[in-house]
Amino acid sequence: MLPTMSQNARETFLADRRVGVLSVADPREGDRAPLCVPVWYGYEPGGEILVQTGRETVKGRLLCAAGRFSLCVQDERRPYRYVSVEGPVVTVEDPVPPAVRDALAHRYLDPDEARGYLDATADQLKDDILFRLRPQRWRTADFSAFAADFTEPAHPAADSAEPPRPTEPTRPAEPVRPAEPAADSAD
Repeated sequence: MLPTMSQNARETFLADRRVGVLSVADPREGDRAPLCVPVWYGYEPGGEILVQTGRETVKGRLLCAAGRFSLCVQDERRPYRYVSVEGPVVTVEDPVPPAVRDALAHRYLDPDEARGYLDATADQLKDDILFRLRPQRWRTADFSAFAADFTEPAHPAADSAEPPRPTEPTRPAEPVRPAEPAADSAD
């Protein structure tokens, strides 16, 4: 069983600035896997998850049709941790409220970049809509609690009463000879 996070830890982790991977059912053309795409998102502990996207994008249309999605965020640095959350879309706001648009840009960009981004994309963003997801099911893992079980001490000789053993001298590697050309096969 994976080591899970407490409610407070998972909500704090999700609230940190990370890029999430959104997954939504994709019923187009028969047996398709869910659409999975990286997204900027907003979240405050205890609240809803906010995702902004274009009204006419594949992602936007699939979110409207499915009425629910999941979001996974991770910390790829050791010890690894992740939070995956899914739930229903409780609100679709069209267009995105300017304060939310501004907050999302400032969440992911420094102040000067955020201002430039908002100015440069002002026309594009009036075609965006905002989805609010209410977290319903959580999956988490936090491997930091037992990471020490899988790591070695930095200086094993310092932890041992036994002196380090001498190593055998190594001899130079033999030169690599080119392989014989393979005969053509009649298969």
